[in-house]
Amino acid sequence: MNPITEDGSSRINSKGAFCELLNGRMPSENTSFRLLIESFDDEILKRHPKITQNALNNVHGSWYEWLISISFINYHISHPESFVVFPLPNITQFDVARLYTDELYDLVVDLRRKVNEAASVQLITSNPDFVIFDSRNLDVSDAFTTQINVLDEGVIRQIMNAYSAYASRCGFEDIVGYVSAKLSLRPDRRLQIPHEGSLMKAIYTHIQTRKWVIHPNGLKYYAFTSRATEPDKNALKTVATHSITTVFDTPQAAVDDLFEIDTIEQCNTVFDKILIA
Repeated sequence: MNPITEDGSSRINSKGAFCELLNGRMPSENTSFRLLIESFDDEILKRHPKITQNALNNVHGSWYEWLISISFINYHISHPESFVVFPLPNITQFDVARLYTDELYDLVVDLRRKVNEAASVQLITSNPDFVIFDSRNLDVSDAFTTQINVLDEGVIRQIMNAYSAYASRCGFEDIVGYVSAKLSLRPDRRLQIPHEGSLMKAIYTHIQTRKWVIHPNGLKYYAFTSRATEPDKNALKTVATHSITTVFDTPQAAVDDLFEIDTIEQCNTVFDKILIA
C-alpha cells in the first residue's frame, strides 16, 4: 500500500488500503467499525507519516459503507427471501431515478422540467448511499451467490457496480427504500439526511399520483450511523415536507428510523427488521 503520490501530496488508495488492512477478511461480528477505522488510520500514519488527517477523513465514509455493503450481501445469501441492497454512486455518475423503467423515469424527468418551467427553480437531488430492492418480480441475476469471505479490490468494484444490473428495470414497487449511512453525524449531515429522504418520498408520491396507484406499499428511508446522540435522533424526526401540504394525507417521517450500526452483529439485527418482506 503506497498512498503517497509522486509529488508528495497525500492520497489514499481506499480500496487497496481497506482490503490490506483487513488482511482480506471481514472483521468478527462484534468488532466495532468505528474503532476498526481508527486503527486503520493509526496503521497508515505509522507507515506513511506524510498522510494528512483530511486525506484519511475523505475515505472513512467509503470504508464504513463497504463494511455495511458486505454485511448486506452476506445477510441476503443467508436469507434468500430478504430484500436486496446495494450501494449507489454519486448522482454525477448515475441518476438514481434511472433505476426505474423508462416510463417511470420519464415521469421524473417531466416533473423536473415542469418545476423549472413553472418557477425557474431546480429539483436537485442527491443519491442515497444504498437502495433496497424487492427483486422477486425482477428478472435480474444475483450478483453474488456465495458469501463474501475474501476481500480484494475486484470484489469492492463488483459491489460498487452491482446496482447497474437494475438500471431501467424497476417498477414502482420494486424499489422498497433507501439508506443513508454516515460514520458520524455532524450538524450538516443531520440536515442532509432528512432533506434527501423527504425528496425521495416526494418523487415516489409524484409517480404514485401520475400512475394512479391507490394503495402503494410506501417508500422507506433509513439512516445508519456508528454512534447516535440524542440531538442526532431528534434532528432526524423531521416530517416529509410534501406530506403536510394537504389535509388528505397523513404526515410522513422523512426518515423512518435511525439505527446505530457499528458491528456486523448490529447489522444483522437491523436487517431482520427492515429487509424481510
